[in-house]
Amino acid sequence: MPSPAGSRPASSSAPVSPDDLLTLLAVARLGKFTAAAAALGVNHTTISRRIASLEKAVAARVLVQSPDGWELTATGSALIPAAEAVEAALAGAVRAARPEASPADPVVGTIRLAAPEGFVVHYALPALARLQRSHAGLQLEVLTATQRARRYRSGVDIEVVVGRPDAPNTTVHRLRRYALALFAAADYPLPLPQEPADIAGHRLVYYPAHSLGVDGLENAAATLPEPAGFLTSNSISAQVRATQEGAGIGLLPVFAARAAGLERVVPEFSVPMTYWAAVRPEALRSATVGAVLEALRAPKPAAADTAPRRRGAAG
Repeated sequence: MPSPAGSRPASSSAPVSPDDLLTLLAVARLGKFTAAAAALGVNHTTISRRIASLEKAVAARVLVQSPDGWELTATGSALIPAAEAVEAALAGAVRAARPEASPADPVVGTIRLAAPEGFVVHYALPALARLQRSHAGLQLEVLTATQRARRYRSGVDIEVVVGRPDAPNTTVHRLRRYALALFAAADYPLPLPQEPADIAGHRLVYYPAHSLGVDGLENAAATLPEPAGFLTSNSISAQVRATQEGAGIGLLPVFAARAAGLERVVPEFSVPMTYWAAVRPEALRSATVGAVLEALRAPKPAAADTAPRRRGAAG
């Protein structure tokens, strides 16, 4: 493990190891030894040993543990440019050994992304598939999670959340606006609701109450009257399918409901939402992280994301 807080590692004449620098870079970007170990293909013990070796070589602490995870010290921050130079040199060596690879492509390595399921399926995967087609050395690990931005180090390079994140030492980037609205299957067996108050006579399909910790999503349902019943799931795909099967009226993202062929009801009811990305400053120094973040950015939302749709409308 790195040296205990307040202690100074013993000095050493040993040179700084490139592997140790790459380990520091991975921990700086991901904030967790376990995540860095997974990214580098080693175990947790190896990460600890390499950090201890680096601290001994420079006779100073390079990381300090905080409630948010591992953070760089001043010495650690000063070593990051050297670590990035090692990473770039290794990538250059790989390109030199593989003439078929793009000689100037800086977008290489593995990026870990955590994002809500709906965003992943409808926006991230199409964008990232295009990015990978252009960058053969880019690898992606995509995790689905709908939650508020974690205040501790999450172990991912980019975390996409609903609502502007408020987490320490994090840069925030707005990705896409969207809206929640009410939808029903075309063959829904009951008379369709005409106004929000009519939801009291229907089962509502949505997230389980108080399961997300995301104020915007939880407040959206609170604006409706108590429904006659509910079918809840933490999976947006399950919510959409339940609505397609006529289980109830779905409170769904417009983009997901439209893609599933659902019919919008109570068109005046709309709850605006926004997807944001939270990225650590250390991760944002990576050209690969920057490329993935740029791919996730969306232009001005299309009309299909927000416009009302009534029964019988085309499309």
